[in-house]
Amino acid sequence: MIPEKKQSASSRVALGGIVAALCLTVMFMTGVLPALYIAAPMFAGMLMLILVEEVSVGWAWLTYIAVSLLAAIVTFDKEAALMFILFFGYYPILRMYLEKIPLKLLRALFKQLLFNIFLILDYWMTVFILGLPTFEDTGFTMYVILIVSGNLLFLMYDRLLSRMHWFYERVFLRRILGKRKKR
Repeated sequence: MIPEKKQSASSRVALGGIVAALCLTVMFMTGVLPALYIAAPMFAGMLMLILVEEVSVGWAWLTYIAVSLLAAIVTFDKEAALMFILFFGYYPILRMYLEKIPLKLLRALFKQLLFNIFLILDYWMTVFILGLPTFEDTGFTMYVILIVSGNLLFLMYDRLLSRMHWFYERVFLRRILGKRKKR
């Protein structure tokens, strides 16, 4: 378990509120540009890395829960909100634990399994709860294309998360803010 950083309660609440507001702002962008319905939840989830690094994992989880509830209620694109709730909102937080799996192949398989469970849940909830149309008229091939392209997109997203973590620690904190990470 990562120890909680030494900060005042008001600074933790403020940072959590700022990250939550940024996440919701990004999620609202799907109402303006519907093509962002996949990219917006991904980017909003990346913002959780800030809370993990600056405050604690617990605060990141609390912020994820708050953003999930608000996104489900107030955002225009419920499919994007569902993607954030089911996977992209908590995966950057959970990823920190997954990276501790010593065997690289086992770690990669577990990540892919987790993502594919999300794909199945997302598809089921999108069709049966949100009532959006399926791809039955296009046949089995479309499902295969969606699964393969979704998994490739996830691999790129996972790689981007590791790069963003590196950028945040090495470039943003050290070079831009002049802070050293205490470990």
